[in-house]
Amino acid sequence: MANNIYKDENYAIIGALFDVYNNLGSGFVGIVYKDALEYEFRSRDIPFEREKSYAINYKDIVLRHKFYADFVVFDKIILELKTVEVLNNKHLAQCINYLKVSEC
Repeated sequence: MANNIYKDENYAIIGALFDVYNNLGSGFVGIVYKDALEYEFRSRDIPFEREKSYAINYKDIVLRHKFYADFVVFDKIILELKTVEVLNNKHLAQCINYLKVSEC
């Protein structure tokens, strides 16, 4: 995290994530954690949008289907929740594509 450009914002997000995990533990489906995280963001006055939609441009058209970011926090950080034991390169590629489309 040496190149962390949003240190204070990330610290606030990670604190909320730890509270969710410390209260719920593991084993729930993603939507449960998203609901709990929404509660934490609201209680901490952390600005966010949940399931924000983004259009995807392809060559000279906009595709019919959009991508939906789990959360956009502080109007500049994409937060994609995963309920997996191990993150892999496909997860990383997905997040990189989300960053490109959202311009975050």
